[in-house]
Amino acid sequence: MNNFIKLEESDDMSDKPRAQVICLGNEKGGSGKSTTAMHILVALMTMGKSAGALDLDSRQKSLARYVENRSSWARQTGQDIPIPDVRVIQQSSADSRTQAREEERQWFETALNELCGKYDFVVIDSPGADTHLSHLGHASADTIITPMNDSFVDLDLLAKVDPDTYEVIGPSLYSEMIWESRKRRALTDRVSIDWVLMRNRLASLDAKNKRRVGEVLEKLAPRTGFRLAPGFGERVIYRELFPSGLTLLDIMNTDTHVSMTMSHVAARQELRDLMVTLDLPGLEGAAASF
Repeated sequence: MNNFIKLEESDDMSDKPRAQVICLGNEKGGSGKSTTAMHILVALMTMGKSAGALDLDSRQKSLARYVENRSSWARQTGQDIPIPDVRVIQQSSADSRTQAREEERQWFETALNELCGKYDFVVIDSPGADTHLSHLGHASADTIITPMNDSFVDLDLLAKVDPDTYEVIGPSLYSEMIWESRKRRALTDRVSIDWVLMRNRLASLDAKNKRRVGEVLEKLAPRTGFRLAPGFGERVIYRELFPSGLTLLDIMNTDTHVSMTMSHVAARQELRDLMVTLDLPGLEGAAASF
């Protein structure tokens, strides 16, 4: 089934560059997709770009709840912070699988085209499961970012690995899904989807497991077509910021009553490194003011 969504261009937007679509994807939960999505959104807006978002997990709504918490904090404190426009795409309850997929496609396409007509960037937070909406999000992206926890449990999402030699046996279903999305997109409109893998929750200390995961990813990257990006370390601050909807960037730029620590400084540098590695179109010359 062709999951590609053709973005429309209205007459009055003909001179506006096409919005860049970034999809955060991983079919396992708890990899940091929503946290990464929120930090990328705020980073883009801090750098002077406009950004909207789609939350494709209507059950958890992690990104939408993050933005809701952010809006509430801004109202309660009276502080002016960038708040992204996020839309939640519901899963269809139609009995027919064909009808359900068509409804989801229409809802997704309508929301995506609307956001692309208003903003420079659209960030899609996909669910941690293999769903039709997740496929639509991946197939419509210019950049796919796959956060993964630094373990062989999460590595199994990308490839089958020999348990004795740690040699890559072959790609997993998720890697094959992205391969199909990239191939279809290239054939449809000659767009090359950039696939970026970021290792999240990295331990600060070196460990045998950490090195082995890194070695396997280095071997897998050229075979599967992703490139590696620096991820976020295992830090309590990410969990502490969610209830207020804040990000690391807000700690420095607003009166949050959160004392800056060396861990926060290091975490902000991780975000800078990620944004540099992503090398997103339209950010050439934009000041990284964070």
